[in-house]
Amino acid sequence: MALRIHCNDPLDKKAMEKLNSIEGAVVTAEALDKAALVSKMPEIDVLVVRSATKVTRDIIEAGSSLKIIARAGAGLDNVDCVAAKEKGIKVINTPGANSISVAELAIGLMLSLLRFIPRGTSGLKDGKWEKKELKGRELYQKTVGIVGFGSIGKEVAKRLLAFGCKIIAFDVFQDAGGLEVEFVSMEELYRKADIITLHVPLIEETKMLINEDTISMMKDGVILIDAARGGIVDENAVLNALESGKILGAAFDVFEVEPPTDELRRKLISHPNVIGTPHVGASTSEAQKRVGMQIVENLIKEL
Repeated sequence: MALRIHCNDPLDKKAMEKLNSIEGAVVTAEALDKAALVSKMPEIDVLVVRSATKVTRDIIEAGSSLKIIARAGAGLDNVDCVAAKEKGIKVINTPGANSISVAELAIGLMLSLLRFIPRGTSGLKDGKWEKKELKGRELYQKTVGIVGFGSIGKEVAKRLLAFGCKIIAFDVFQDAGGLEVEFVSMEELYRKADIITLHVPLIEETKMLINEDTISMMKDGVILIDAARGGIVDENAVLNALESGKILGAAFDVFEVEPPTDELRRKLISHPNVIGTPHVGASTSEAQKRVGMQIVENLIKEL
């Protein structure tokens, strides 16, 4: 009997070729909406997704033949892992495959805030010459607090050490990976960091981790970077802190609501000290090649 594999989110071309080469596999690839996917689930043995598809309980329960959910990426917050476990469905992912891309974006966001790169570019395009107004700050010798020291956090630290930064970090697993890093409590990180960058998954313990209370512990004029997951940051609290000057600048690649078109997030994005990107942390050709090949290789091992 054929193994029926459905990709609801696109994979890299070479990864799709490798997937199609699996002996006895019948592969379909189409971005179905939720209703169509639920209807198709009884025909699927393996469901492959990236971040766009939300694999909810009703999708999983419709998969009467479903054996594996393969998430091409690190985070699993778009998969109902509890529902999958209840049905004995294996969930696999690709932690670390996109770490370099996300780390490079986080560094780019830091530099962009410190040196007003987006505003400077926009001003030039509008015919402005804001040389005096755009006096920035160096990344050199800043204390950077990394919240979450997994594969992405480590890649961020490697690059920041080359900039001459002091790295403090919080993680429940205090594995420095041979890097010059000081592990501290969350409270100490908030008090000491000039820049805070978030690299944790969205789970119950990290939901609204950055909120009114935790912001009050931070240094005046702190810079905040979120290239992890929407929902880790209370965006209304950050907006208030930006308006009061408690937070000097903030950069977002992710938002609790995506696309961020509601009134709160439009107001946040329009703040002059906020920059952002549309959830592109892992969106590089190199990362997508690694993610695609790794998820197919992991799937082959499971099969």
